[in-house]
Amino acid sequence: MSYCLTDEQIMIRDMVREFSRKIVAVTAMKRDETKEFPSDNFEKMSELGLMGMMIPAEYGGAGTDTISYVLALSEIAYSCASTAVVMSVHNSIVCESIYRYGTEEQKKRILPSLVSGKSIGAFALTEPQAGSDPVSQKTSAVKDGDYYVLNGTKRFITTGKNAGLTIATANTDPSKKHKGISAFLVARGTPGFIVGKTEDKMGLRASDTTDLIFDNCRIHKKDLLGNEGDGFKIAMTALDCGRIGIAAQSVGVAQAALDAAVKYATEREQFGQLISKFQGLRWMAAEMATEIEAARQLMLSAAAMKDRGEKFTLQASMAKLFASEMVNRITGKALQMHGGYGFIKEYPVERFYRDARVFTIYEGTSEIQKVVISNHIFNDKRKT
Repeated sequence: MSYCLTDEQIMIRDMVREFSRKIVAVTAMKRDETKEFPSDNFEKMSELGLMGMMIPAEYGGAGTDTISYVLALSEIAYSCASTAVVMSVHNSIVCESIYRYGTEEQKKRILPSLVSGKSIGAFALTEPQAGSDPVSQKTSAVKDGDYYVLNGTKRFITTGKNAGLTIATANTDPSKKHKGISAFLVARGTPGFIVGKTEDKMGLRASDTTDLIFDNCRIHKKDLLGNEGDGFKIAMTALDCGRIGIAAQSVGVAQAALDAAVKYATEREQFGQLISKFQGLRWMAAEMATEIEAARQLMLSAAAMKDRGEKFTLQASMAKLFASEMVNRITGKALQMHGGYGFIKEYPVERFYRDARVFTIYEGTSEIQKVVISNHIFNDKRKT
């Protein structure tokens, strides 16, 4: 790796690598079959400080930088992408949003249970008719004294069934369009807050993805996150952080796929020699390793910009776009290198291939990333 890591960042990466491959990897294939939520993984991960990595120690967090976080997330994704996506949403989107926009009372009340792993966080933005266009969301929040009454349905919510706390967006003033969207902290068990159907997915099968239904759900004003109308800003800021997390997941899964393909190639014989001796396959591996390293550097660059307090929206979108497209290419090639064995569940590359497919879709499709990137390019051109 050409990026200059500190001794502490290397220590965190190596510690999580050992934990991931000794503990997380052991049950990953079984969870993919059974769809069992990896609660025991999160219990152990919280003991290592992985469930509140970027939250300061005063709220119980580990207080690490973003680079340490993405290195750790990549290592978890290497072994189990289902565990990694929950870790990513919990850290990048939920914990960071509360730390950035929450009141001191909210931070002291909510963050300790999140960073300790006692409660897992979810983020509810997408709706049945509002995916890439969040301004079109229909969920409403009507003020009623000290409460807001929420009505509507959210769709494709990661950890929707298992989350102890959900940040949900809703329209408080539709006439203001994106400035009329607000964000709310909704605890599991709140009356009128209903978990709907659980999706049967191609990949990430141990991570539940559900509908969340608000049926006259009353949320006290103390659980408004930020001010009225801040919901869109909160969501977009959270997604910038989350997109670096998707890049990290992509790098982890891609590296696992390459390593599995190399291992297979150095054991499989055809035409009287190991297939790793064939130039066509060796060049394929060289291209795969190069793409993974390029994605890793984009990921680290975006994380470093965030740590320096610079604007990183453009770099986060670039990292997410390249890395998510990359992991789909790499898992496809890794499967091809396995031949027919790549198509059966005995080998993990089949799972990597399925898990990777959604990375170009969630937290902003590749097409949306291109919109973000091109807007920055042409806005910058107009200023010069």
